[in-house]
Amino acid sequence: MTDQNGISEVRARGLKTMKTVYGWDMPSGDLGSFYTQTVEHLFGDIWNRPGLTIRDRRLLVLGALAAQGQFDLAKVQINAALQNEELTEEQMEEIVILLSQYVGYPLASGINASRIAVVADRAKAARAAAKAAESKATENGSTP
Repeated sequence: MTDQNGISEVRARGLKTMKTVYGWDMPSGDLGSFYTQTVEHLFGDIWNRPGLTIRDRRLLVLGALAAQGQFDLAKVQINAALQNEELTEEQMEEIVILLSQYVGYPLASGINASRIAVVADRAKAARAAAKAAESKATENGSTP
């Protein structure tokens, strides 16, 4: 089945799930076979299977990324988990400690560096947003 825009039900479900998982809109156009498989199969089907929550799936993905040394991809998952409030900064640190015992210290150190970078980037963005809000309030003659 397709909607009025010609998007299949599974593609629409995949795009919706990707937005839920990552927190941003995904392109809906044709970006090639790999992207189509990612949207329709991975996020349209696999991430929508019963039995696990998005948080559960994210934890598993983080473990797999740690084991493979995929630290840049881990940053995306860590940031989304914090943004979606699936995990706290303290829980992320505990995850790294646990993973160190299963994937080894070198790989866990990489995930820890990713965690630290994401937390620092989020803090910097929060400070910038607060400063912008303060500036806007001052311009409008009020206080935040």
